[in-house]
Amino acid sequence: MATYVLIHGAAADAWYWGPLAGGLRERGHEVVAPELPCDDDAAGLSEYADAVVAAVGDRAGGLVVVAHSFGGFTGPLVCDRLPVDLLVLLQAQVPAPGESPDEWWENTGYRADRREADRARSVAEGAEEDERALFLHDTPAALAEELLTEHQRPQSATPFGTPWPLEAWPEVPTRYLLAAGDRFFPPAFVRRQVEERLGFRPDEMPGDHLPMLGHPEELAERLEAYRAAL
Repeated sequence: MATYVLIHGAAADAWYWGPLAGGLRERGHEVVAPELPCDDDAAGLSEYADAVVAAVGDRAGGLVVVAHSFGGFTGPLVCDRLPVDLLVLLQAQVPAPGESPDEWWENTGYRADRREADRARSVAEGAEEDERALFLHDTPAALAEELLTEHQRPQSATPFGTPWPLEAWPEVPTRYLLAAGDRFFPPAFVRRQVEERLGFRPDEMPGDHLPMLGHPEELAERLEAYRAAL
């Protein structure tokens, strides 16, 4: 049995992990999906990691950390504090030592890659795209509606100005799983980010920015395959 530690992204709560968590529990695993202090202006990246470590508690052995989107800044910090067997980044930002989340967008060349991807979809530069079309176009409509109306949270700017504190990537096996239909983090951008910062090509699966809602069963199978291959 493993303990899967699921770290959510910005401006949301942990609800969206529900379908995946159910699938993992059906396979006999324990799941911890902590709430991060998104709306706390006193909380930076270290406090986000504190929240995850506190939720894991005294569980030891078999820890698999899955970090989504902005959770990519927190997941490695948790791996630096706990005996984690595997870190899986899911459509996640990959930080560099000393880099703040605010700096990440420019440092990675995100904006240029995003403009190119938008042009390929005939989206005019500067256009405000509907959240469902940008983030949730491959998510069942009822789940997308519930996420947007009941599970959004105010997001403090504090952690975005916090330098990522690690001097190097933690020494833990790391995998990256790319959702090939994501319009917010376009696939070409993600591939380049992962190759430049982690030195390998990401694996790919279907889905938009939240594949845990649109493809929870396939995601569970991918995570289990990663774990079995260790």
